Amino acid sequence: MNDLRIAKDRLLRMCARLTEGEVLYKDEEAARYGCSLRSIQRDFDDLRAFFDDRNLENGTKQKLIYDRMLKGYRLEPPVHMLLSDEETYGVIKILLESRSLTKREMKPILKKLVDCCVPKENQQRIAKLIANETYHYVEPHHNKVVLKTMWELSKAVQEQRYVNITYDNKYKEPIRRKIKPVGILFSEYYFYMIAFIAEGESEEFNKTIKDYAYPAIYRIDRIRRFTISDERFRVVYENRFEEGEYRKRVQFMWPGKLQKVKFYVQEKSLEAVLDRLPTAKVIKQDAKGYLVTAEAFGEGIHMWLRSQGEWVEVIK
Repeated sequence: MNDLRIAKDRLLRMCARLTEGEVLYKDEEAARYGCSLRSIQRDFDDLRAFFDDRNLENGTKQKLIYDRMLKGYRLEPPVHMLLSDEETYGVIKILLESRSLTKREMKPILKKLVDCCVPKENQQRIAKLIANETYHYVEPHHNKVVLKTMWELSKAVQEQRYVNITYDNKYKEPIRRKIKPVGILFSEYYFYMIAFIAEGESEEFNKTIKDYAYPAIYRIDRIRRFTISDERFRVVYENRFEEGEYRKRVQFMWPGKLQKVKFYVQEKSLEAVLDRLPTAKVIKQDAKGYLVTAEAFGEGIHMWLRSQGEWVEVIK
């Protein structure tokens, strides 16, 4: 009976340390508890079965795995990586404000965030805080689910595979393109795929594409059909597309060549300008205000600057 109690205590302690993010090693555990490697292996087998059963009951995806790189056992994902209550609330507010997903995609995500990250005793408080926004949530008018499409396209980006798309052009007939996808971005309600258009069969088309050296932008909800090709394209590492750097220079996801803009901005709008334009730099301050330069792709930056009215004066 005493041996059974010792074994249970050992199992519980190992489980607690795993949930705290520790990596457990079989030989170290055997030495720690003064038992055989076979006993410790049985413990790991029992813990693996426990987490598998828990996954089936609760819908979680936490598993006990043997990490060959570390040569030890760990939980994937570890519990300590979950969000705190305040982090969960912040993420939920951002998701609701983004209005990027339909209700059928948004609501399950919100529920999973609360269920997985918030203790039972605090879940009602979070639910009350977001109840009004959830009830009055306005989904995008395209009314299309996008997460699965976005995930599949992200694999094509990662594996550098050509993609053939049929795209709903708002003002014309649907267009068909063979593209080289290089990134997925989100901006103001929509998810976008950034891609370079591949060469076609006609010389005239290829000449047009050659002049179109900057990336094309496709709203993912407007991609009617797509097929991911087995054919790969090659990107030299030093010439790779960097989503972070591109994101600094694209406004309103408006395509076009990279351009530099110089303008004066009054102090009341300076912070808004610097936050909205990550490439903005203040050159000097004088009687007219702050002289700022910024880089951006396309005409979107001009649209935004004009929206600032008398607080901004474009110089060049």
